[in-house]
Amino acid sequence: MKTLFYSAVLMIALMGYRSVSMAATTPKIGDKAPDFNLPNAKGDLVSLNSFKNNWIVLYFYPKDDTPGCTKEACTFRDDWQKLDKLGAKVVGVSVDDGTSHAEFAKKYKLPFPLLSDKDGAVANQYGALSNFVVFKIAKRYTFLISPDGVLQKTYLSVDTSRHSQQIIDDLMAILQTKR
Repeated sequence: MKTLFYSAVLMIALMGYRSVSMAATTPKIGDKAPDFNLPNAKGDLVSLNSFKNNWIVLYFYPKDDTPGCTKEACTFRDDWQKLDKLGAKVVGVSVDDGTSHAEFAKKYKLPFPLLSDKDGAVANQYGALSNFVVFKIAKRYTFLISPDGVLQKTYLSVDTSRHSQQIIDDLMAILQTKR
């Protein structure tokens, strides 16, 4: 009887998760990217405007120091110089706090800022928030934003082991067509 009860609770929770996590819509390619003003690991506020005249790789991720998030962050770290040469700045966002971000960045020597979206408002603007009523978590979504603040590409299904290279390839193709 207990098993049946827990199975029913789990089924209801999963159905609720699907409806809540799919409620927000992502901005469309060609839209102005939603602005943000979030604290980095040191507590300094960082906005979309902080990266003016640069491409921005704005990636949302679920949790610091978990296997998939670590793999994704480390591939961005390893490809950081290639992205930088293309004029792109990498920015990570999750609902974790600044202390967690600072420890994560230090442990893996991440050269880019991690921003704290504690209430999930920015993740929600980008359609990247799963809201479980009791807690919130960012979805693994990435947005490539042009230097003029326009959304150029969205990544809603991410392979953490090759994601940064995918962005490099896409950005190179975009830059080639603009020449």
